Amino acid sequence: MSPSLKYATSGVSAVALILVGLWPLLGRAAWMGVVTAAAIAVPVQIAAFAILNRYHGEGNGFLAAWVGGTLARMVVLAVTAIVVIGSGMEGAVPLLLALAGFFFGLLLLEPIFFRSSRATQVEV
Repeated sequence: MSPSLKYATSGVSAVALILVGLWPLLGRAAWMGVVTAAAIAVPVQIAAFAILNRYHGEGNGFLAAWVGGTLARMVVLAVTAIVVIGSGMEGAVPLLLALAGFFFGLLLLEPIFFRSSRATQVEV
């Protein structure tokens, strides 16, 4: 199984576990905001990790992928904030907080999968 697929599986599982844990604690508007944040964050994170993993160990390519992924996350967060606040959505604050939280939490998973892919490459 590729590191990107392992990351995607783990990321989706972690987000699903968080959503299940938050479900009884949130009102309807907040819940919809958090679910929307998950639906936005997961594909962005998986794509950013896949690109980063593709250039892992390639110096400038890796740095460009890392900076590009960081900028993509910032742009997604900014565009989401503009759209959600402009629309007057009820769950705007939970959505934006959850989006930033999902980005951060999923970002913390990335080094685990770089380590495992490097160990696999060395063994071959």
